[in-house]
Amino acid sequence: MAKKRYNTNMFEELDTVVLNHNVEEYVLKKGDIGTIVHLYGDKKAMEVEFIAASGKTIAVLTLTYKDIRPMAKNEILHVRGFATA
Repeated sequence: MAKKRYNTNMFEELDTVVLNHNVEEYVLKKGDIGTIVHLYGDKKAMEVEFIAASGKTIAVLTLTYKDIRPMAKNEILHVRGFATA
C-alpha cells in the first residue's frame, strides 16, 4: 500500500492529528494523538501538543506535515499507559 501524502495547507490550528513515528525522547509512539496549537506562517512547521488523560502536557513538539497525519473519522481511539516523572 502506497504511503499517503499530505500537504501543508490541509492542517489548521486546533486540528487533532496522529503521530507518524515514535519520538523516543518523549516516549511518544506512532499513533499517539496530539493537537496543533500553532502553525508557523509558511505552514511548513507546527507546534503539536500531546497530553495525558489527566490533562498534563507530555510534550509540545515542533513537527512538519511529514511527522503527522489527520485523524480519520472511522478510526478508533486507543488508550495506553504512560509513566510520568
